[in-house]
Amino acid sequence: MTGLEVGIISVISIVVLIYLGMYIPVALGLVSFVGVFIIKGNYDIAVALLTEAISDTVSEYVYASVPLFALMGLIVSKAGIGKDVYEVANFIFYRVKGGLGIATVAANAIFASVTGSSIASASVFTRVAVPEMQRFGYKPRFTVGVVAGSSVLGMLIPPSAMLIIYAIVTEQSIGQMFVAGIIPGILLSIAFSILILILAYAVPNWVGGVEAEEVANEDWAQMTFWVLIKKLFPIVLLISVVLGGIYGGIVTPVEAGAAGALTALIIAVAKWAISWEDLWEVLVETGYIAATILFLIITATMYNRMLGVAGLPTQFGEWLTSMDLTIGQIMTLYVILLLLLGTILDTASIILIIVPLFLTALDAFGIDLVWFGIVTVVGAEIGLLTPPLGISCFVIKSTINDPNISLFDIFTGAFPFAVTMLLTLIVLINYPSLSTYLLQFGLM
Repeated sequence: MTGLEVGIISVISIVVLIYLGMYIPVALGLVSFVGVFIIKGNYDIAVALLTEAISDTVSEYVYASVPLFALMGLIVSKAGIGKDVYEVANFIFYRVKGGLGIATVAANAIFASVTGSSIASASVFTRVAVPEMQRFGYKPRFTVGVVAGSSVLGMLIPPSAMLIIYAIVTEQSIGQMFVAGIIPGILLSIAFSILILILAYAVPNWVGGVEAEEVANEDWAQMTFWVLIKKLFPIVLLISVVLGGIYGGIVTPVEAGAAGALTALIIAVAKWAISWEDLWEVLVETGYIAATILFLIITATMYNRMLGVAGLPTQFGEWLTSMDLTIGQIMTLYVILLLLLGTILDTASIILIIVPLFLTALDAFGIDLVWFGIVTVVGAEIGLLTPPLGISCFVIKSTINDPNISLFDIFTGAFPFAVTMLLTLIVLINYPSLSTYLLQFGLM
């Protein structure tokens, strides 16, 4: 059996094992080990190669950003900053038809700029936004759909864990990836807001909602200028520390994660919003998230090296080149693969599995890897809203704990947002400058 045959079979085997329910990192590690063993015919070589992959991965300094940003996001959630941001967004948009939906998108976009996690956004705004929107008469499917759709902004608007992982896989600058995510993140936020307005006027019975004046809300009456400043100051401070520090060249992304986590902790303590028990819970959860992601990265590194031994990336790149495909055709093929894999894999797994296969072909076509990373993240994020995996939808279902709202309702509500993401992705593919425009100003 040739290396190419082993490589192709290994990719198919990983997908099959995942469909059968095997834990993704275990499937990657197992198939990688067996693949190298078959190609080399030597147990010791397989062990040595994969052991080296582990040591090289865990010694990478840049991976320290993963637990640090996770820690910051969890502390921010505990501090109730998401609720404060949502209350301000409510105050601004509640008079607009479908305004609470737009407020949820706006609050999610701001919240994403300090957490970088779609899961955190889905969990926080399920608790904060859904009850408020239902109190104003919005339909259940619309409310959970808005939360599910806008939660994906956490993986695109910097600092994003997925942009960090992509930067590591492709050896790109994390700072440049963060800068590249700003305009696409804003564009997607605007697209979601336009969608909500269209739905509110075109299918009002599906959206629901009542006039704001019909519902008493003393909080809005008390929303003075100083109250707005008080609620927004923590988020502005965090954005300044994290993104300002990175773009200003003051700190590295890893140092920004540490500074952001410390700042978030100081804010939480100052607000009396975190106890010792909460802090311990946050630390344990951070450890769980870090271990999960790093274990996935380690086994994906094994998988990438096995593919290298098999020669599959090179052969795949040569095959794409020989097909005489245009860049548009290659991107169409790539997006289809992203959408298909998104039905069974999380975003990180998709990035770690599929990107290495295309790198050789991308070099031949001179494709900008920063732009390609934005396309990858947006394309893979659509899977957060689509069955059967749809992680954001499952998070909302487990968080909302409402028997009257089924998982089907959540997927149905999220569907228009998934379509909007696909349309936005097409725009980003056709206009690469939307992703790379800010880089010309030397922010990183």
